[in-house]
Amino acid sequence: MVTEPASRKSPQLYGADYSVYVRIARLALLEKGVAYDLVPVDIFAEDGIPAAHRQRHPFGKIPAFEHGDFHLYETGAITRYVDEAFDGPALQPADAKTRARMNQIISIADGYVYPQMVWGLYVECIEKPKRGETPDEGRVETARGVARITLGVLAGFLSEQQWMCGDTLTLADLHLAPMIAYALEVPELRQMFAEYGNLGDWWQMVTALESFQETQPSS
Repeated sequence: MVTEPASRKSPQLYGADYSVYVRIARLALLEKGVAYDLVPVDIFAEDGIPAAHRQRHPFGKIPAFEHGDFHLYETGAITRYVDEAFDGPALQPADAKTRARMNQIISIADGYVYPQMVWGLYVECIEKPKRGETPDEGRVETARGVARITLGVLAGFLSEQQWMCGDTLTLADLHLAPMIAYALEVPELRQMFAEYGNLGDWWQMVTALESFQETQPSS
C-alpha cells in the first residue's frame, strides 16, 4: 500500500482507504506506476470534517488530489488527469466509440452500482446489522431490482471480451472494481453475480491485479 512519504513533487491523494472512490483513484495511480502519498482524511470522524479539507474539497467529500500547485476533486476528473498527465499504459481507449462505452460504464457505476449495490445492499444488509440497526426493507427491495438489471447490463458489455471495454484494462474496470468488492459481501448479490459466468471471469482478472491487492481496505 503506497502510504510512505514520496517526493514532494509526487501527487498527494487525500482520503481514507475504506472509500470506494479513494480506492478508484489509487488504482489508477498504481496502474500508471505513479508514486504518491495517501494523506489520511476521515470525513466520518466524530469531530467532523477537518477545516483544511474543506479548502481542498468544498463539498467535504473524498478524495481530493494535489499535483504540485494543481488541485482537483471528483474521482472521474482525478483518474482522467492521472491517465493523461503521467507516462504508463493508457487507461482510456483511443477510439471514440470505445471511449464513449467506457464513460457510459463509469456513469452506470456512479448512478446505479454505488447507490444501489453498495448503499442499498451492502450498507443496508451488512453494515447496518453490524451496528445493531434494522435494514430499510423498501430500500433493499429497490436495490435488489436495480442490481439484477445492472449485472445483466454489465455481463452484456463483457460478451466476447475480457475487460468491460474490450481486451485492455480501462478506467471503467477500475471504477467498478471497488464497488463490486463491497457488493459481493452480500450473499444475495453473490448469488446473482454467479449467474453470469463472464462476470466471474472478469472478477478473477480484477482481483489478480497487483494494484487491487495493494489497495485492500485496512478495516
